[in-house]
Amino acid sequence: MVTVDNKILLAQFSKPLLQWFSLYGRNNLPWQLPRTPYKVWISEIMLQQTQVQTVIPYFNRFMQRFPNLSDLAQANEDEVLSLWSGLGYYSRARNLHETAKRVMRDHAGIIPDNYQLLKELPGIGPSTAAAIMSQAFNQPVAILDGNVKRVLTRFFRIKGYPEQAQVKKTLWELADLCMPKEHCADYTQAIMDLGALCCTSKNPNCSNCPLQSSCLAFKYKEQHLYPTKKVKKPVPVHQQQFLVLYNEGGAIYLEKRAPTGLWGGLWCLPSLDEGDCPLDFIRLNYDLYGEAPQQLVAFKHRFSHFHLEINAWSIKTKSLGKQLAEKQGQWFTKAQISSLGLAKPTTKILSSYYNLFI
Repeated sequence: MVTVDNKILLAQFSKPLLQWFSLYGRNNLPWQLPRTPYKVWISEIMLQQTQVQTVIPYFNRFMQRFPNLSDLAQANEDEVLSLWSGLGYYSRARNLHETAKRVMRDHAGIIPDNYQLLKELPGIGPSTAAAIMSQAFNQPVAILDGNVKRVLTRFFRIKGYPEQAQVKKTLWELADLCMPKEHCADYTQAIMDLGALCCTSKNPNCSNCPLQSSCLAFKYKEQHLYPTKKVKKPVPVHQQQFLVLYNEGGAIYLEKRAPTGLWGGLWCLPSLDEGDCPLDFIRLNYDLYGEAPQQLVAFKHRFSHFHLEINAWSIKTKSLGKQLAEKQGQWFTKAQISSLGLAKPTTKILSSYYNLFI
């Protein structure tokens, strides 16, 4: 249990942070104008593991198509995923869609203003639920995202990797203690902004930090040591070939992935191991005859836990008389593809095949 004087925290942490926010914080983000529970929820899901500048155009397009929760709940999954294409971590989009349907069904279309009820919804963990409570409903519920962890570990000089159970428990306690009882929405945005704009992971701008005078890491000139980094393990590299199979009419063959797992629920190009013969592969698996493969593009796609080296080929195909073996696959025209939820490598490969995503 952390023991800190709340009055001291208010004077040395919360109050100067709020004063800084009123002058330098981000007050004109699209989900703040005006701030509604629906906008806050959508933005918080998009902002999980994604930077603000990346999220803004996705958020604006999403709001244009789904201006309210009812519209989102009634949409089909492909449409939701198509607006998410390129943003990554696609389970967020599927959870977002499922949550919209549950809120319509179980909560009369109103996003709950209850922390425990929020955590029961798909894709909403403790920190996201707290962000919704504080920013949408102005309740004193603290968040603990990456920016907050960085600010707290430096200010209080907390050693240890932040995701370790005991360290994380300490950080949650400190986050709760620092949360003021008033101006909760501004405070939550303020501490996120401080981490994003001032207390950055590299080259923190300590000279303009409102917490500098009380920050222990600054006092001991140890800002670079916090938060403690995780010991990195070698990232494995896998290799695959991806195939743009097109027929005489110019349609492209795509397969929809299973709801869970890599690129879950997205439309992808057929793939095979590096070294396998593409023509044998499509003949055995799809009963298709293919002309000589033409190389399109080669690149590396990075995931958090491995890297994927991709070689892409285009192959003109002709059916050998039977239906395709893969039931989850379909042929799509260029116009149809533009409305699908596509895995990012698929988008990149198709962009090399024709200028589809300009």
